[in-house]
Amino acid sequence: MDKLTLKSDMLLFLTSFIWGLGFVAQRVGMDYVGPFTFNSIRFALGSVVLVPLILMGKKPQVSCDSLHPIIRFKIKLLSGVLAGLVLFAAASFQQMGLVYTTAGNAGFITGLYVVIVPILGLTFRQHTNIGTWIGTFFAAAGLYLLCVTEKLTVSLGDFLVLVSAFLWAAHVLIIGWLSPKIKSLKLACIQFAVCSVLSLIAAVISEIITLQGIYHAAIPILYGGLLSVGIAYTLQVVAQRNTHPSHAAILLSFEAVFAATGGWLILDETLTTRGMLGCALMISGMLFSQLWGMLLEPKFLVNQNNLDSSPGK
Repeated sequence: MDKLTLKSDMLLFLTSFIWGLGFVAQRVGMDYVGPFTFNSIRFALGSVVLVPLILMGKKPQVSCDSLHPIIRFKIKLLSGVLAGLVLFAAASFQQMGLVYTTAGNAGFITGLYVVIVPILGLTFRQHTNIGTWIGTFFAAAGLYLLCVTEKLTVSLGDFLVLVSAFLWAAHVLIIGWLSPKIKSLKLACIQFAVCSVLSLIAAVISEIITLQGIYHAAIPILYGGLLSVGIAYTLQVVAQRNTHPSHAAILLSFEAVFAATGGWLILDETLTTRGMLGCALMISGMLFSQLWGMLLEPKFLVNQNNLDSSPGK
């Protein structure tokens, strides 16, 4: 392994660590503010953090693009709004779910997007290999053990986070479609801003917003906004320039493990034997679906366009 690849792997591992503990911060924040208030502030912070990076990376452009600058601006804005709408839906369901479930459960269930993405990709006629289907079987079995009780019931929190996993998968596909057309940081900044505004509107309508609540939730909000959204996203963008997408997905999937570990150490969350077996099957399914693709592609090909951020942000 060369130094550049090792550096990229370390950055991705750090990103998964930040996102994993982000579930803990999101869970703690729910003790003081509503889910929409929390998301509104943290995504606003995430958007602001990216502005200096966008300005520093700005270069004089000599473009042969025949589109009028105003039309190009409208395309960027509409793309950001589309991505922001899906991001708002995914983040909202995840955040509402965290009110009723543990950080560990949320981390593992959200991680299912790794196997959901290629399955949803069938809608767009994208090829899915047998490894994905085997991984899906393991993940589904693990999800059953983790979430479904012996009375065949599912908690509201786990269900909401599961819905968010499908929405995160849809978000990945949308970003994958848009990223070749728009610079990643600009797209991220716009979608974070859109998500923040929509969350604020929802918070004003459905929640009681108090300065005292925001003050007590300041540390979780700062972690979620500056670290999970702003810094971790940037680290991922930098790291994925020099690593294979499947390789990156494997390292990023460990955010579920960090979420469970953080929930145990910080929030005193525990898992039953049945739950631990479910988590083991889920992480096995996620890894298997990615490793299969890597084994079939012995030479890593860097995908410059696959710069989407993970759902843990």
